[in-house]
Amino acid sequence: MPPDVPRKEKSTYIPHAFTSEELERFFHECDSLPPYAHTMEQRSRQITLPVFYRLLYSSGIRTNEARMLKREAVNMSTGVMDIRYSKGHDQHYIVLHDSMLRLMQTYDQAIGKLYPDRAYFFPAKNGGFHTRSWVQKNFRQLWDAVNRSRATAYELRHHYAIENINRWVGEGFGFDDKLLYLSKSMGHTAIESTRYYYYLVPGMSHFLEKHTEDGFNALIPEVDDEDWE
Repeated sequence: MPPDVPRKEKSTYIPHAFTSEELERFFHECDSLPPYAHTMEQRSRQITLPVFYRLLYSSGIRTNEARMLKREAVNMSTGVMDIRYSKGHDQHYIVLHDSMLRLMQTYDQAIGKLYPDRAYFFPAKNGGFHTRSWVQKNFRQLWDAVNRSRATAYELRHHYAIENINRWVGEGFGFDDKLLYLSKSMGHTAIESTRYYYYLVPGMSHFLEKHTEDGFNALIPEVDDEDWE
């Protein structure tokens, strides 16, 4: 039986389309924080921000999932992260890229000297996890220092999905497995939420329309704002 098509809801939100130059400037700024640190919190910020935002960029993880990531939930040997606190409290797993795993291992040792008994992988000064405002404030400060466009930390998640889908163009029509893997990795409860990103990928909508003809609209319905996360 074909699945029910979700209701159509018009939306006007379009995530920022990051350029490689913007990202290069942003991460260079992350790595260029002042080397001096008078307090443990300043030292923690200096070594945390470059890793925190690279994790968002390289894994598509939600900002709240990164903030609330427990230290014990990251397997430093295999690179598998157990995401236990997610949207709707749905548990899922993410496998880190080898380069990101090496960075996480280095960070784990460095931050462990400041917070040896920490519960969270990215600890705040009170021993808990960082707030949403911490993520937004620091991202805005670093981003605005080197870029004129408007962007948010959460949009790195959208960029992750789009970059993955971009690689599928021209590889033939058998990408259903890739779509499922991407959906599960991003913690989507329904594959329709992942299909939304097709609208943002140049060439993908035309590619799908060509191969599905009349079934295109039924295959890729619009989704509401809540499903984008």
